[in-house]
Amino acid sequence: MDTTQKDLAFFKNNLQELLDSSFPEKAYDSTFITKRSNYAYNAYDDAKQGKNTEEEAEKIANSILFENLYFSKFNAIFQVVSYEFDMFLMDEELRPFALKMLDICDHIFNKYDLTDDFEYSTSYDNLYQDLKEYIWDWIKSNSDS
Repeated sequence: MDTTQKDLAFFKNNLQELLDSSFPEKAYDSTFITKRSNYAYNAYDDAKQGKNTEEEAEKIANSILFENLYFSKFNAIFQVVSYEFDMFLMDEELRPFALKMLDICDHIFNKYDLTDDFEYSTSYDNLYQDLKEYIWDWIKSNSDS
C-alpha cells in the first residue's frame, strides 16, 4: 500500500508531462499550470485530512488536475499525420509537422462538440476524415512543386 504523501511538485509534474505530450498549446501556460496544480494539491490535501484513502485522495485530485484535458486536438492531428502522411515525412518530422498543423487545422475542430469521450464517438471518425482531407489539401497547395 502506497502511503507516500504527494506534494505540489508531484501534481505540477504530472500536469506538465501531459501538457508536453498531448496539449503542447498549453505546455507553456505557467498561470494555468500553477493554478490547476494548486487546486489539485489542495483537493488532495483536503481529501487526506478528511480521512480518504491515498487512492481516493489522488483520484479526487486527478479529476481536478486533468479536467477537460482528455481529448487532445494535437493527438488527433498527430494520429492523422502519422497514419496517413508518414510516406511524405520522416519519423522525426511527424511531431513538428503535427504541431504546425495544430493552429492551421484549429477551425475544423469548431464543428464538433469535443467532450472528454469524443475520441470514442462516431463523430471522431468524421473529424479524422476532415483532418485528413484538409491536411492533404494543405500539403498539395503548399508543396514546392
